[in-house]
Amino acid sequence: MKNFVYSILLLIIFITIASCEKDDICVEGTTPLMVIEFFDVNDRESPKNVTALRVVGQGQTITVNTLADRTNLNLITVPLKTSEDRTGFLLISNSDDNDDGSEIGNIDTVTFDYARLEDFKSRACGFIVNYEELTGTLQTDTNNWIQEVEIIRSEIINSDSTHVKIYH
Repeated sequence: MKNFVYSILLLIIFITIASCEKDDICVEGTTPLMVIEFFDVNDRESPKNVTALRVVGQGQTITVNTLADRTNLNLITVPLKTSEDRTGFLLISNSDDNDDGSEIGNIDTVTFDYARLEDFKSRACGFIVNYEELTGTLQTDTNNWIQEVEIIRSEIINSDSTHVKIYH
């Protein structure tokens, strides 16, 4: 009987140890953000802040959460969709609300097309998405504050450097 109890105890200890997994902590990275930098259209080497900038994903009702809303910025990072090959943004200069809460800033729409490349990092991280063949299109209207969109790097594999320059 004593041997049976020891055998059961050893079996329980073995099952407990065998069922343990190492801690999976993701340190290998995440899907990179696209870096957009704003420049003076008259002096193309000089960064230029956009006054009271607001960025909203096209078809969305909330602002992009990777930057402070309605601040003066000349560099932003924005996420691209990981399940589609196109992402659009409403870039709003001089953003403000009128009395009924409607946006009264100057709204320009920029659409980015790309190819997605899934990259398996590890069991902890799963897949991340990198992007290549990036192109950008400015929707023209009668009052564009954005004058030109220039793709600097058509491959997005990290968020360390500028991918897009926007001149205004």
